[in-house]
Amino acid sequence: MAKQRILLIDDEPTIRFAVADYLNAQGFAVETAKTVQEGIEAFLRAPPDAALIDYMLPDGNALEMLPRLREIAASVPIIVLTAHGSIDLAVRCIKEGAQHFLTKPIEMPTLQLILQRVLEQQRNERKLIMGNLTRRRSRLYPFIGTNAAIIALAEQAKRVLDSETPVLIQGETGTGKNVLARWLHENGPRADEPFMDINCAGLSPEFLRAELFGYEPGAFTGATSRKLGLLEVGHHGTVLLDEVGEIDVSVQPKLLKVIEEKRFRRLGSVRDIAVDIRLFSATNANLAALAEKNLFRKDLLFRLDVVRLVCPALRDRRDDIIPLAYKILDEIGAERGISDLNLTSAAEKALIEYNWPGNLRELHNVLERALLLSQMTTIDRDDLSLNRVTHNTPTYLGDHLLTLEQVERLHIENVLAHENGNVVRAAQQLKIPRSSLYQKIKRYSISTSKS
Repeated sequence: MAKQRILLIDDEPTIRFAVADYLNAQGFAVETAKTVQEGIEAFLRAPPDAALIDYMLPDGNALEMLPRLREIAASVPIIVLTAHGSIDLAVRCIKEGAQHFLTKPIEMPTLQLILQRVLEQQRNERKLIMGNLTRRRSRLYPFIGTNAAIIALAEQAKRVLDSETPVLIQGETGTGKNVLARWLHENGPRADEPFMDINCAGLSPEFLRAELFGYEPGAFTGATSRKLGLLEVGHHGTVLLDEVGEIDVSVQPKLLKVIEEKRFRRLGSVRDIAVDIRLFSATNANLAALAEKNLFRKDLLFRLDVVRLVCPALRDRRDDIIPLAYKILDEIGAERGISDLNLTSAAEKALIEYNWPGNLRELHNVLERALLLSQMTTIDRDDLSLNRVTHNTPTYLGDHLLTLEQVERLHIENVLAHENGNVVRAAQQLKIPRSSLYQKIKRYSISTSKS
């Protein structure tokens, strides 16, 4: 991971040298400037992770400078340095957007501690934004089982944990691509930073650009305020481009620039924003075939497909189905306060013999549905209803007539599974507003976690 960048703006050469030398030794990357103008130009080139500003500069002061820096990059924490501190001055600087006010002479350990605190606060704010933008997902360990394919996948994944290399994760729908990506993040060097999961499927080019890169006020009709893009929120962290094969060709060149130059522009802006991310991408599509049809840029494919990890289909690892089933039952039971969930031998045999076109996600849905409808702690073969027509909701389960709510819940589950967990496309298939579908998902406690 790249070093955190600190911009030091001070007109005294001895201060610049001492502070830069100390912070560089502590693992930061320090850029210096001598004037207000030089500082603003440095912000415009690439906003730092944090800034140290001397209050009095040859061409202005921090109070005049702070609003301009806030306009360029509002999320950058700023610490004001001064040889003539006062409570009134400190309050005025804080009101203008400074995070801290420090008097000279500077005690280096104190400065380092303050920097670490403001950077940690910035990181937590990004995580909060991330938490509001992404759904909670299962933390299912991606390497459960003894099948040779899953053991090989685990070995390959562990070899690339500490790398900064892009990773392309391939596999059929529901094989655990997103779980693997999150595991790589949570066990890698960026584990304390944001994990941004961006589902590119079914998004218009305009909406995807706005989500990825953000926008400035007035960038388009309805853009009344600045919006941070998910790439910017994920700074220093990991970004997963899920269903990467569905990114429109008009957006692909901008994404390529992010990978090659580590910078991008918000919509409506003329300023580049530097970003430090590790990039994962996931797909069940053949990207090489799409590239041959000019539906996916070959140069982008080469950048994404540096390391490839392939999640095996569940039908190709039948010896792992029962351990996986019990792990899923443990998770469902923990969520519902139920313990000692079991499968009969007949149920286990049925699970092993079934072909699992929806892979792990379908296994999860089948077990959750069986628990919901049987209301028993031991699941039998008939509870699984594996002989039902795919994506066709039954009105009977055994001899029991389902209620309208049960039918609706099952139908929504089926459509979501068919649409790979994509709520937007599922709402389109159901011909209801997306907001209504979200309400029903919440009402029925339907899991939209992706495997």
